[in-house]
Amino acid sequence: KKIILLLAVAIGFGVAISACSGGSEKAKEPAKQEVKKEEPVKQEPTEEELWAQQMKRGEELYKTKCVVCHMADGKGVAGAFPPLAESDYLLADPVRGVAQTLNGSHEEMVVNGVTYNAPMVPQVDTKEDGVAVINYVLNNFGNPGGKVTMEDVKDIEVAPR
Repeated sequence: KKIILLLAVAIGFGVAISACSGGSEKAKEPAKQEVKKEEPVKQEPTEEELWAQQMKRGEELYKTKCVVCHMADGKGVAGAFPPLAESDYLLADPVRGVAQTLNGSHEEMVVNGVTYNAPMVPQVDTKEDGVAVINYVLNNFGNPGGKVTMEDVKDIEVAPR
């Protein structure tokens, strides 16, 4: 009886030790490392990226607002709607062009020697859009290029509609 009792105590002791120790044969799990996700640093767009965005916006505006009268090639309709392509009138004062896209125009104008009297209704609502579309025109349709800035148009007042 002593042997059975001793054997039972020994087995019980072994089971207890084994349960408390977590098992020495158990593979240790690697410590989990917390990975810190760094927020990407938002970089300001470069001048080239801003210009590309403005040209894209200007093209969108031209194709939705201006193309009906000034045509896809910017040459307008002789005697009815003035050309923007190689336009001496626009090139002489691009800021005036921005003002006209914002506020429309009812003035007679002579463009490349031809007089135009048709009124133009406002086409855009913001100075940013006016600058974008005029810069697009200045840099397309055979025009020599150019750039109107927001500083250039700071004094234009947008007429209430």
